Amino acid sequence: MKQVLFVLILISLTLAGCKTQKDPAKAAAKEREQKIWFDKAVQALNDREFVLEADRITFKYGHFTYVNANTNFVSMHGDKATIQMAFNSPYAGPNGIGGITVDGTASNVKMVTDKKGNITFTMGVIGVGVSATVTIQMINGTNQCSATINPNFNSNRITFTGKLYQEADSDIFKGRAL
Repeated sequence: MKQVLFVLILISLTLAGCKTQKDPAKAAAKEREQKIWFDKAVQALNDREFVLEADRITFKYGHFTYVNANTNFVSMHGDKATIQMAFNSPYAGPNGIGGITVDGTASNVKMVTDKKGNITFTMGVIGVGVSATVTIQMINGTNQCSATINPNFNSNRITFTGKLYQEADSDIFKGRAL
């Protein structure tokens, strides 16, 4: 009985080991796909027509919450920017979907690429209910990024973490803006 159990354990460990080995072709295909998404995201930043769909929001002291990427985003179209947070709660909030939506005009837009190819995109956003500096950081080779919103009148920093897309590739739902 002990031998049968030993053989079964040995077989299951062997099969588990086979599944964990990476297929080089799949890894290369995934890397190519990530590169395509990165290139599209860089183009979106250059065109100033992008949406960062956030799946996580981090608050000032490191507390974070996972959120729906369709209703939590930072977007820019030309010189217009939108920041929206919407939490899954019974309270409708000012935007009608459980949070707040603010529109503003983007200014002082700068995009810097470091030696490693990482991108930092900054802009000031001023409008009804918002006066902040938005800093987007994207690592070379992926469209995964973070946007830190630093209000100009207080220190309640918020960071959106998610993926950056061209407007055409994005699927967001915008609530009622202030």
